[in-house]
Amino acid sequence: MAQTANLKKVRAVLLDMDGVVYVGEEPLPGVQELLDYLKATGRNWLFVTNNSSRTPVQFVEKIARMGIGSDETHILSSALATASWLAEQYPDGVRVFMIGQDGLRWALEQAGITLVEDAQKADVIVSGIDFSVRYERLADATLAIRAGARFVGTNSDTSFPSERGQIPGTGALLALLEAATGVTPTVIGKPNAGMFQQAMHKLGTNAASTLMVGDRFETDIAGAIELGMPTAAVLTGITTEEEFRTVVPGPDLILPGLPELLDAFRQADS
Repeated sequence: MAQTANLKKVRAVLLDMDGVVYVGEEPLPGVQELLDYLKATGRNWLFVTNNSSRTPVQFVEKIARMGIGSDETHILSSALATASWLAEQYPDGVRVFMIGQDGLRWALEQAGITLVEDAQKADVIVSGIDFSVRYERLADATLAIRAGARFVGTNSDTSFPSERGQIPGTGALLALLEAATGVTPTVIGKPNAGMFQQAMHKLGTNAASTLMVGDRFETDIAGAIELGMPTAAVLTGITTEEEFRTVVPGPDLILPGLPELLDAFRQADS
């Protein structure tokens, strides 16, 4: 994959969102142009994000404000992946106490999972990102995990890219709960294989023909490499070029951003 020409074999593209498509409320260059090219060349795509805060409709509305056209079928969040996983794990039903926002609540409800507000009545404690979480809710989750509830996290991203810089992410909340309970969570989102596999199943592709585009090595790129997927790292988010170049195995492509990825596709297809 080190040669640009191998992009010709790519039939679908997985795009991380935070740090690849936008940072906070600011769009990054080249997104719509890349999507238009993928469509024109018969390729499919999916936005695959560890951000569990929004519903698919809210993600679509957010990128629409940035001039990017898509629909809910092109969104796979760690909230959706976690809800699907829980539904598979507990086919007879499960009671969940949730730390999170609209996206996680919506995904769990859509999967038929029972949400409870009394953490002591929960079978599972699920934590995603919550930008307004209260100490008391964290305390309730801690006591429930200590009492035997299963501990699940949507993703392990310790930081979250915003216009202000890197702020605490879901992984930071998980670390707090783990420190308070001594229990390591089961994490569903990237870099875990399940989320990538759900994405490829949704697209009807395999690892060799699916390109993962991300800004964070330890989640986007490392998880894809583990599955044998080609990878393209962009320098618009978390991991620096120096860091990408020092990891082994590293990404197949290291690019400033999506405009350069589009150029690489055009070169491969010419």
